Amino acid sequence: MSEMDGLTIATELDRDVTKYPAEKRLKMENSSEEDPDMYNADTSSIMCMKSEMSKTLSKRQLKKQKQKEKWLAYRPVKRAKEKLKLRQKKLDARLNNIKLGPSRKELKHSKMLQSNCNVRIAVDLSFDDIMNDKEISKCIKQLLRCYSLNRRAKDPVQFYITNFGGKCKKEMEKHTGYMNWDVNFHSESYRDIFESKDLVYLTSESDNIIYSLEENKVYVIGGLVDHNSYKGICHQIAQEKGISHGKLPIEEFLEMKTRKVLTIDHVFEILLEVTGGKSWKEAFLHVLPPRKGAVERAEVFKEKLSTVSETQVQSNTEPS
Repeated sequence: MSEMDGLTIATELDRDVTKYPAEKRLKMENSSEEDPDMYNADTSSIMCMKSEMSKTLSKRQLKKQKQKEKWLAYRPVKRAKEKLKLRQKKLDARLNNIKLGPSRKELKHSKMLQSNCNVRIAVDLSFDDIMNDKEISKCIKQLLRCYSLNRRAKDPVQFYITNFGGKCKKEMEKHTGYMNWDVNFHSESYRDIFESKDLVYLTSESDNIIYSLEENKVYVIGGLVDHNSYKGICHQIAQEKGISHGKLPIEEFLEMKTRKVLTIDHVFEILLEVTGGKSWKEAFLHVLPPRKGAVERAEVFKEKLSTVSETQVQSNTEPS
């Protein structure tokens, strides 16, 4: 390709630049450097293209572009550090005779079909329209963790992902091989897959406390990353659809400083640990992150009792 052809391409890109968002323009820009067969213009032509395109970007877009370039440059270094850290962790475990987790052979036999646990957990991914791209990405990352946790469990639960389509499916497709996961993917709604009488939608707004998990029930987790923007939506859906609903017995065992709304993977992990034989309190204390400020009810009672005693002592020692 001649220099004149390279300049022609640059002119065409500049003419259509308003049609593409910043990310697409950046991708187009990168492709000109990485695909010499398609864009074999000389260095001066490429620099000219970059200069013209940078004029159309806002300061914010330019800042994001620089951050992305910096991240792409650092990514190989980060991956190398992670591999070195993992190698050292495995070496330390081997020297100290510590088992880090199930072996590949054990994982091959850890399938839902062979599991002794028949409790069904379904994630409802029907919230595509009210989540932005960042929230969709976080939602899929939480599902990845749910799969990983279930994969490594001695007796995995029967895991379903329902309403699987739209933006969530598109985001999931970035993870090659997900189709081979030991997960039941369904494009249909959970209401079309299971009988309504078996459904229990989990929501912190419910007045129904779940004290035990029943194998004939399907516990539905709302696949929503809302950052408190849609408070009570899962409870509202359950009421509108005439579905039973319930909440985990957090208040029975713990005092929390924050809202009792948990992430998808936290709810899944708690249910998984309870099906594995742990008590609710043990599961809560193991899974809930420190930022939730969860404290055992007994300790809270002791603190209150101590405060009352100190107040009484002070009142008794004050002169009348």
